Amino acid sequence: MAADDRLEDDLQEDELARRLREAHRRVRMLPSADKARLGRRYLAICDLAKRDRERAAARLDAFLAALDTPRSDENTCGD
Repeated sequence: MAADDRLEDDLQEDELARRLREAHRRVRMLPSADKARLGRRYLAICDLAKRDRERAAARLDAFLAALDTPRSDENTCGD
């Protein structure tokens, strides 16, 4: 049973690592001003992932949602 639990933890770690890599790719493609701001936030999530995977996953969800949502000054009348 304990070995099965460890396998599940490994799968969760792999999923979090995959999502962190994807977030890194997305941050890397941003303009430099946004890249600096969001890069610091991304690094904080990576640091948290070393200590608390569940909390890091929740913060990563919010981070990715913010990346997917245009900022107010970028919105146009049609949005």
